[in-house]
Parts: sequence; C-alpha cells; structure tokens
Amino acid sequence: MTTDAREFCPNCGDPMEVDPAERTPLPDAAGKRGKEQKLCDSCYFDRFDLVDAPDRIEVLVCARCGAVHRGNRWVDVDARDYTDVAIEEVSEALGVHLDAYDVSWQVDPEQVDQNTIRMHCHFSGIVRETFVEEEVVVPVKISRQTCTRCGRIAGDYYASTVQVRARDRDPTTEEVERAEEIAHEIVEKMEETGDRNAFVTEVSETDDGVNIKVSTTNIGKKIAAKMIEEFGGEYSDSETLVTEDEDGEEVYRVTYAVHLPPYSPGEIIDLKDDDGGPVLVRSVRGNLKGTRLTTGEDYEAGYEVGDAPEARRLGRLEDAEETTLVAVEDERAVQVLDPETYRTKTIARPEFMDTDAETVPVLKSRAGLHVVPDEDDGE
Repeated sequence: MTTDAREFCPNCGDPMEVDPAERTPLPDAAGKRGKEQKLCDSCYFDRFDLVDAPDRIEVLVCARCGAVHRGNRWVDVDARDYTDVAIEEVSEALGVHLDAYDVSWQVDPEQVDQNTIRMHCHFSGIVRETFVEEEVVVPVKISRQTCTRCGRIAGDYYASTVQVRARDRDPTTEEVERAEEIAHEIVEKMEETGDRNAFVTEVSETDDGVNIKVSTTNIGKKIAAKMIEEFGGEYSDSETLVTEDEDGEEVYRVTYAVHLPPYSPGEIIDLKDDDGGPVLVRSVRGNLKGTRLTTGEDYEAGYEVGDAPEARRLGRLEDAEETTLVAVEDERAVQVLDPETYRTKTIARPEFMDTDAETVPVLKSRAGLHVVPDEDDGE
C-alpha cells in the first residue's frame, strides 16, 4: 500500500505535494514559521512580505557640528550631506524575511527638501525557489538640535584652567604660542579616538602669561605636563568647588599653574661669582645648560641650582648685530668692528665662530662685546 505524499494547505484547503523527507512538523504555540511553511505557495506569497520597513525614520543631527545622534550618544560623521547617513540608518532599520536567500538590494535617494530624503529601496531574493522582488519607500526626516558638546562650547563650559607663567620674567612669545598649540594638539588626538568631550574653551593672554580653559581636567593636566617636558619648570594644581550635579555630587574645577624657569633658551646671562664669561642658554629642562660665549664650551648648572642659577640678563640671541670680522689674531682672539663705535676691538674667539666669514654676529652688553652663534644654531 502506498501513501500519497500530500498535505493540505490550512488556509485554502488545497492539497500540496511535498517530499516526505521535507515534511514539516505540525505547528505548535510557538511555531508561526512552521505554520507559514505549511501554506501552499499561493497563500504563502499572498501573506509574504520580503521586507519589513518602518513608515518613516527620523535622524537627529547637530545643527552646529553635524554630529548624528545614535542610541544614547552623539557620533561624528564625515559627510558633506546626510544622504549617506540616511542610507545607513535605513539599512539598519530594514528587515529581510528569514526565508529569503541570495538577497540583493539597492537604494535610490530622492532629496525632497533640505530636511527630507525619500529612500526608494529595491530588494530581490529567492524564496521557495521562486525569484521575488519588492520595493519600499522610506521617508527620512532630518531634525536638527544641538549636541551636548556644542551646547557646552556655546555655554563656555570648562573643567580646568592651565595658567602658564614664568619665574622672574614673562613667558616668551614662543612659549605662549606653543602652549596654545599643545592644547589643540592634545584635543585633536583625543578627538581622533572618539572623545567628543575634548575641546578648548578659551585661550586668553594676560600681562604675565596665558590662560587656557579646557573641557576636562585630564586635558589640563596633559597640557601642563607637556609644557614642563618641553620648557622645563614645574606645575601645581588646586581644586575649586563650583556646584553639585543632578545626583548631588560635588563638581570641582582644577587650576594647573605652570611655572616656567626664570631663563629661557636663546637668552644670554652672566652668572654670579663666575668668571667664565656669559652663557647662551640652550635648555632649562631639569637644569640649565648652555654655551660659553668666550670659548664655545658647554656649560651645565649644578644640581643645587638646577634651572635657576643666580645671574643677570644681558640680552637675547636675536638682539645680536652683524659686524665685520677684521682679523683672526690667534686661537683665542679675533678683531672685529665695534657696531656702535666702529673701532677695531680684540675680543674672545669661541670655537663655534667661522673664521672664514666676512661678518659675525656679536652682542654688546654690560659684560662687553662677544661673538654669538648664528641665530639658527643658537637654540
């Protein structure tokens, strides 16, 4: 006796021929898909939707920086317009039926107006060995708000201040400019890692230095440490209670006070109780290091005085003037024209001086007349 390998469609009652090896168990309470599988092709495709699509999608965009709100956070996107963003949002929102395979799709965006993009999505695939295709249209609405970061920037928010000062002098233009560069470099590196809380709020020059307000205490600490690494000196920090957050936690602002050394590279000083002649300062990181103008030999301050030996300031390397090299007397002396009196004067010959040059840079100060290195080699 043979058994007819047929089942009947539970929807229309028509018989269905099936391979016994592919018979589907009767559906149970959780077997929606099993019930769908037992439908005949006609009933199955009457109920079938290849694509599950939302009626519309809203994309929240920051009106200031263009960041897109996803989930519970703002994400920076590198897009000239929001078509790519709309495509990505639609692709994540669409669902393709589990029974379909070899699925392909393409999208044709239609810019309706500045804030609306109509996405024409065409899908195709294979279901029950049948080629099916479907087109859905999903409107994408672009809504604009202000992200948390831009709101804080607009509100002049800051969590720490870096105060750059110098002992017994004002910071140089180079030190002030470099402090600002360091702040922006640190923020840029943090932004590259996806940190949207990193920004410089304000940079303000003062009579005795520069103040840099930044968004986090971590950035302030990094700026202070980098300044000390490059220019020497030290820094201290202090906290100030400003408010309480919504959870009742105390909120502090931190001030990082950077104290640069009393001398800076390029400065020429005359050390107290030292008869070795003026010193061109080359570094003040850790302790002061420089070059003797009388001999060209290296100088390094002892540990006990560090970066602040007692000395008087004679000038800076950029204060030097070019004058005529009249003659080279011997290994220790040369004759040059005094740039003020134009009289020939014998002065010390340092090792760094080019004896073949027609002119040499010199600095005239309270310590006398001295040859100095070329400005490009002096720091």
